[in-house]
Parts: sequence; structure tokens; C-alpha cells
Amino acid sequence: MKLRTFLARDMREALANVRSEMGDDAVIVASEKAKGGGIMVRAAIDEPDAIERALTPDEPVTELEKAIEAPASLEDNFRGDLMKRLRGAPQSRKQSISPFSRAELLTVLRGHRLPDSLAHDFAKTAENSGLKDMTLALASALDRRMRTQPLDIPKTAALLLVGPNGAGKTAIAAKIAAHARLSHRHVLLVATDVEGAGALARLEAFAGHLRLKVEIAETAEALTKIAAQCREDNALAIIDTAGFDPRNPKARTAFSALAMIDGVEALGVVSACGDAEETAEIASALQLLGAQRLIVTQLDMARRFGALAAAVCGGLGLAHIARSPFVAGGLETLTPLSLARTLLEGAARDADQGSTQ
Repeated sequence: MKLRTFLARDMREALANVRSEMGDDAVIVASEKAKGGGIMVRAAIDEPDAIERALTPDEPVTELEKAIEAPASLEDNFRGDLMKRLRGAPQSRKQSISPFSRAELLTVLRGHRLPDSLAHDFAKTAENSGLKDMTLALASALDRRMRTQPLDIPKTAALLLVGPNGAGKTAIAAKIAAHARLSHRHVLLVATDVEGAGALARLEAFAGHLRLKVEIAETAEALTKIAAQCREDNALAIIDTAGFDPRNPKARTAFSALAMIDGVEALGVVSACGDAEETAEIASALQLLGAQRLIVTQLDMARRFGALAAAVCGGLGLAHIARSPFVAGGLETLTPLSLARTLLEGAARDADQGSTQ
């Protein structure tokens, strides 16, 4: 396994550097905002002849790599900013604490196209928290509705990726597979959609990059056998499925049969680019199908995050988010505090851009 650290102005530039120097097979295993601005990321690529060297490196670990090895969470950074302010350290305008205002918060949430009922619920709960800081008050409100449940890849047996067309299920299958490979798990990619235009070919292309095998399961019986064999081999089966509307009862029933296979966990996949109310309905329907967790994709394409907030506060646990369609983009964990910052910083960024036009 080869590990490298990159320093860039933003995640887009970091991903470009990773792909340029390490190829499309590389995976982001850690990322952190740099103290002087920009972002630091650590990327890994599985190389059979380099595994021993990665486990017992013969060169000293730099201070930068130590920082990436155990990156601070967004909560840690934010609390650190608060402590600096209390101690009198100078703060930039971006890091300054905004006082709570219910009217201002409603304006921000409506700007993200959050449904009115949800926006008012968040604003009321944030106000009732008694917290004077806007970010912490919103985080407190989100915390009452949001559950973060990251995947436990070393222990998971089989994942059935379900969701609408275009949500990014195949790319998510590749991302999970890459993380599993880094955890030294045997992985099998399973295709159930052999009729969709290019669906199987795309999964096979990802599998080729990761040096993995693709099995085809066109029936529930075939999938049951594959899942049982993976359990016996202690391998992770990642099952890619055709896109469908889970709000359609007949389609949902068909996929429910797959989700009920012993050892298979249905994992919902939705996009952050959709309408917030539509996305909330889809997430609720995925829960009826049997999904307990959700991955939200395409955050790199979204300017408004109402769909994200509606999806993760609808009852399903949030496993991860994805900001890039590339395997190297990896998966991230979102918490109530980091979601609050995403919503508020997005609104502030749009306001700054509007004032400069």
C-alpha cells in the first residue's frame, strides 16, 4: 500500500493532484483543513509489492503526516476556534461567531430550499436551545433529528445499494470497495442490472481499476447463493442495482425481496442535487423498503443543501456523504455540527459572491 500526502488550495485541486500522481485507483483516506488555508489530504493506493513497506515504513513520519494520520474533526476545529476567541486570539471574518437570529436562520434555510415545515421546525428548536451562537444553535436542532451511522466495513457482510436513477450507486459501490480493500477485506462486486445501458460495463470498469471480480445475479435466488458464499468466505459483497423510484409500491416490493436476503443490508443512495421534498419522500420510501442507512452523493454539484438536510433528518441514519464521482474522492462522515456549518457557510459564500457581482 502506497501512502502520500498532498497540500492544495481546495478539494478539487487535491483530487486532481491525486489522480495525476497516483492514478484513478487511489483513495482519499483522510482530509483536513490546513492551518494556513487550503486542505491537506492523504491518499492511498493498494500495491501488492508495497504492502509490507506501508506497514513497516523505513522512513520517518513527518509532522504533516502525523496530522493527517489522526485528523481533527470539524467539531474539534470549531471548538478550537471558540477557545481561541475566548483567549483573545484574533479571528478571521470567516471564523467569527454569528449571534443567533431566528429570522436570519429562516432566511438561510429557505435559501437552501428546505421545506417550510422543516425550516420552521429547525428554527424553533434552535431558538429553544438557548444557545447564542448561530452555528451551535442550528447544530443542536439538527442533532434532534439526525443520526450519524458510518459503515463498519470490516464487519459488514453484504450491502445492497438501492435508490433512484442517477444517484451514483455504481460509483458508491467502487468507493466502498476501495475502502474495504484498504481494510484488507476480500471484496466481490455484484451486478443485478444487466439490461441497463452501460450499467454492467461501468461496474466492470471500476472493478478492473480495483482488480476485483464482478459476479452477475439476475435473480433473488442467485443473489442469495452469492451472499451466502461471501459470508462463508468472510468477504464483503457490494451489490449494485438498477435505479428505480422507491415511492412506486410495485418496484419497492421487488427490491424488498432482495433486501430481505439473510445477511444483506439495504443501503439507500440519493443525490443532494434533487428537490428537497422529493428527496425526503424518496428517503422515507427507502426506509419502507428496509433501508436503515443512507449515503448522500453529488455534494460537489450542489449549491443548495436543502435536499441533503431533508434526507438526513427524515429517520434514516446517515452513513456517509460523497463530494466527488471519482473513486479517489472517498467517503466522508457528516455530523450535525458539520452540517450546520455547511448550511451557514454556503449561505455566507453565496452572499459574498452576490456582493461582488
